[in-house]
Amino acid sequence: MYAASGMTECKAEVTPSARNGHRVFSYTLESHTAAAFSIMNELRLERQLCDVTLRVRYNQLEAVDFVAHKVVLASSSPVFRAMFTNGLKECGMEVVPIEGIHPKVMGRLIEFAYTASISVGEKCVIHVMNGAVMYQIDSVVKACCDFLVQQLDPSNAIGIASFAEQISCTELHQKAREYIYMNFSQVATQEEFFNLSHCQLVTLISRDELNVRCESEVFHACVEWVQYDRENRRPYVQALLQAVRCHSLTPLFLQRQLERFDWDAQSKDYLSQIFQDLTLHKPTKLIPLRTPKVPQLIYTAGGYFRQSLSYLEAFDPCSGAWLRLADLQVPRSGLAACVISGLLYAVGGRNNAPDGNMDSNMLDCYNPMNNCWLPCAPMSVPRNRIGVGVIDGMIYAVGGSHGYLLSVMFYNHYQELTSERWFVLLLFQLEIYRLIITRISNMCCSFTLGLRDDSAVFDRCVSRYDPERDCWQLVAPMLTRRIGVGVCALGNYIYVMGGYDGTHQLNSVERYDVETDVWSFISSMRHRRSALGVTAHHARIYVLGTSCSSLSEPFLFPVILYNTFLFILTPLERIKYMTHNP
Repeated sequence: MYAASGMTECKAEVTPSARNGHRVFSYTLESHTAAAFSIMNELRLERQLCDVTLRVRYNQLEAVDFVAHKVVLASSSPVFRAMFTNGLKECGMEVVPIEGIHPKVMGRLIEFAYTASISVGEKCVIHVMNGAVMYQIDSVVKACCDFLVQQLDPSNAIGIASFAEQISCTELHQKAREYIYMNFSQVATQEEFFNLSHCQLVTLISRDELNVRCESEVFHACVEWVQYDRENRRPYVQALLQAVRCHSLTPLFLQRQLERFDWDAQSKDYLSQIFQDLTLHKPTKLIPLRTPKVPQLIYTAGGYFRQSLSYLEAFDPCSGAWLRLADLQVPRSGLAACVISGLLYAVGGRNNAPDGNMDSNMLDCYNPMNNCWLPCAPMSVPRNRIGVGVIDGMIYAVGGSHGYLLSVMFYNHYQELTSERWFVLLLFQLEIYRLIITRISNMCCSFTLGLRDDSAVFDRCVSRYDPERDCWQLVAPMLTRRIGVGVCALGNYIYVMGGYDGTHQLNSVERYDVETDVWSFISSMRHRRSALGVTAHHARIYVLGTSCSSLSEPFLFPVILYNTFLFILTPLERIKYMTHNP
């Protein structure tokens, strides 16, 4: 310690340096504030130098007194600062009455003012956050908000969202709502969901962001909500049906719901009219699709490189990254695939192996939720280079090269059916080796792009299949003869890319306008490709993989992105494995 010398005035001076006599230094003790507040907290606990007592009364509980220092409370809470500095009556009061907050919560907030530390459990976080909001202690509000976001699950998300709305916590309310939208199917089975008012439920199911595999999940959730209190909720059925996007349901689903439930006359007429519209493919007003904020993936399955491959990969268009998923149960090339209700179906194909080749009649279903494949009902005959499309929840399989198949088959994936099996429909008009099939405007448009029976003629003809009348109709032929093309539907157009004309691989692209029955050329691809995969995503077309014209050329080409508004082709990431579809 330094002892005082007894002098009343310090006459000593520091002799300036020869270089600069005006230098100064600055010193900051980083731990001073924490040490000072620690001492003030000790003084509080010892009830020394305290200048205010907060008398906290909550409901019928006995009042609890907390002694503190006004300056500390004012420094941590704008409410206390205004209370003690703006000339309010509390400025001169030694005992300040406090109501509307639990004493235990006030105790924790006072302790936080002195220590900058707080410990909160699941049982009391709501109360602590509510108290922090009352006294505008934003740091505690943020900490509680982050904690509640971590605790979100299907059983409490609706309650947390409601609480956040009541206290005007925008961040927590937004996070809770996003969780509800993302996990709607799980949330819809919880008690909180069944306690929603009909107005709250209508608001919820009207959101475009709802993440459901198909609209039937929303429909079933509404039915269960009504059944929970049937007598009191029957009057709201019509309002709920108006909010459900019933035109996105399949006719078969609607038919079964009409048979299964005892609907009121108005609701039954409403569903019957929609069923009729869908069955007759009547034009309806444009209803926006659900657009959940979840990454949508582009799948690529199987393929060929020296032998058939079993790879299943997914491309994320947002990040440009590839994901390796569960392999096919049997390696296959020449297969077709489609997605229904979030499930990927792989149909037919051929296993080209060193010990022999075998066409496949398999139908396998991939569930991305558990990354597993499950076998489904096989087709009646093997089909390689098959075309498939989806109409009203049915998988239609057309053609194939196992003896140039003429038949059209369809498969119903609904588990509620008593049996899973394929049904044979009208035979196709021409013997087909290879075709691509796509769907647009509730019609199944198939492209006969292969060799006819015994001739080596590449056909330009295009046929349209009407599932209601079970008939085929020829439409305008393509501008170029081609086989092994990539095809997809987008808007009112069907795009055909690449292929092989019998002499060369092609890079040309043409599209068909379903309203005018006219084909037209658009911008060509940079590389010639055949046996390529094509799909549409958010008004853009993605082209994947290719076959090669000679064994000296590589199978591997970059994925390209085609902008249908600007007619621009952009290279993206390469597929990890060299593949094509022979």
